[in-house]
Amino acid sequence: MNPIVVVHGGGAGPISRDRKERMHKGIVRAATVGYGILREGGSAVDAVEGAVVALEDDPEFNAGYGSVLNTDGEVEMDASIMDGKDLSVGAVSAVRCIANPIKLARLVMEKTPHCFLTDQGAAQFAAAMGVPEIPGEKLVTEKNKKRLEKEKHEKGAQKTDCEKNLGTVGAVALDSKGKKKKKTSTGGIINKKKKKNGDTPCVGAGGYADNKKKKISTTGHGESIKKKKMARLTLFHIEQGKTVEEKKKKSLGYMKSRVKKKKKLIVVSKTGDKKKKTSTSMPWAAAKDGKLHFGIDPDDTKKKKLP
Repeated sequence: MNPIVVVHGGGAGPISRDRKERMHKGIVRAATVGYGILREGGSAVDAVEGAVVALEDDPEFNAGYGSVLNTDGEVEMDASIMDGKDLSVGAVSAVRCIANPIKLARLVMEKTPHCFLTDQGAAQFAAAMGVPEIPGEKLVTEKNKKRLEKEKHEKGAQKTDCEKNLGTVGAVALDSKGKKKKKTSTGGIINKKKKKNGDTPCVGAGGYADNKKKKISTTGHGESIKKKKMARLTLFHIEQGKTVEEKKKKSLGYMKSRVKKKKKLIVVSKTGDKKKKTSTSMPWAAAKDGKLHFGIDPDDTKKKKLP
């Protein structure tokens, strides 16, 4: 089976040409890292971790170093991973002072009998696993300080700014053995309450993976995604015999009508021959058969050969 990796960088919205170029480079870099791992015989879990770490280390994306700030001007992050083989899950929320929360989520899945750790429990587990702790201010960027200040001074900004410019990063992969993994990571929404959890660590909302079906990763307004368990809702439509296009329209249309929010998602089939992104605007990249497809704006797909 030909391996595939698909990566998304959350919501984008109208952005400058310079930032669009930086986001293109970041999303291409992440997909290339993940695909390189698969091509060298690595597992899907290693591939999605490598891709998401690349996005967490990039200040252009709302995860890790690029995370937005809570009401106290601090970074608190969520992340999750799901194994499509046995449906095992690892998730963390309200994580602070860690560069790559996606690595901690994987440790929860592989090293504990639990699915979800949060706040101090996650911090204590990270210390026990030897995950390096860094000063919280090392994750705070000047750009996100300005975003928080703007959010606090502009009435109603959270309802628009967070929808257009932020979101969850994620990756889904299918390795040569047909094993699927999905990983997502986020800094949440600007000016959020302390210890607030989004959809990212919630299985069935922020993502889902099943080797016998498909793998799904979502991004958008976390509260509304959680209300309707968007990833699992999409999988339900697939189980009813819907095509990818029918599923996309039905799930996203339902979410828009019921909770009045636009969402984005990507799907990889069990054969790896379908990849889909749906959004008004979203950085994404997909690598397969030595080729890379990527873009941000609708109907604007670029292609290149991988080395």
